Amino acid sequence: MKVGVIGLGDIAHKAYLPVLTTQPGVVPHLHTRSRTTLERTADTYRIPAPQRHADLASLLDAGLDAAFVHAPTHAHPGLVSRLLRAGIPTYVDKPLAHDLGEAQRIAALAQERGVSLAVGFNRRHAPAYAQCLEHPRELILLQKHRAGLPADPRETVYDDFIHVVDTLRFLAPGPVDQVQVSARVRDGLLHHVVLHLAGDGFTAVGAMNRLSGSAEEILEVSGQGAKREVRNLSEIIDHKGQPSVRRRGDWVPVARQRGIEQAVVTFLDAVRTGRPLSPQDALRTHELCERVLLGALGHH
Repeated sequence: MKVGVIGLGDIAHKAYLPVLTTQPGVVPHLHTRSRTTLERTADTYRIPAPQRHADLASLLDAGLDAAFVHAPTHAHPGLVSRLLRAGIPTYVDKPLAHDLGEAQRIAALAQERGVSLAVGFNRRHAPAYAQCLEHPRELILLQKHRAGLPADPRETVYDDFIHVVDTLRFLAPGPVDQVQVSARVRDGLLHHVVLHLAGDGFTAVGAMNRLSGSAEEILEVSGQGAKREVRNLSEIIDHKGQPSVRRRGDWVPVARQRGIEQAVVTFLDAVRTGRPLSPQDALRTHELCERVLLGALGHH
């Protein structure tokens, strides 16, 4: 199975290459425009010269069975469109694009061509979060904070807060019929944002403070006399009277703890078996991000 990896930056090195290069039957083909990065990365993973591609045309000529896109977000629309037009099932880091219209066009192209397109919402696969689906979820609270990083509102919402938005959608036990947004934007920079979702019998609240004292992620789901708390995707605290704590095992790889490994395997299995993957649910998350952005900027 020939699998292209486009973009060899931080996320590819930390999360995806260690998983992809150890999957049975996967033949990785690497592409980045930086020859130095390409050679260094390929040498690290002992990938032979014919599987190193300095330009996209060469990669496409390799006859790929699937591709992973880890390039910067601004490059997603062009790269993903070329892959879809070539009929290559594609997995792309979130977001599809910084612009909702662009994201919708890419999703429409995938549908029109009948080609699988998956967006990397790894938290849906992270064991500590996925297991919360088995718990009462009358109230869902998710905080994802950063220390001293106020930033451009569109990039912050689409690149970072999108994880909060998608996780709330994933964990919501029913249809959402109320959406509220509050935020603080000063001098063109987003300081904090809060998203409030509600439906029949549940409320879900997501918050991000870019001027927090620490970088942390805390999820709480509660209801029917029980509460589960997950800290930084690795520590689980169940509260039923007395709290009980479980931490990530010493030998559990970070990629598995964060759901990256499971997301990769799920995508590759779908490609192998010919099961189509639609981007429509991921697109709903992008649409909600646009509502968050407009709400943060005061356009209701």
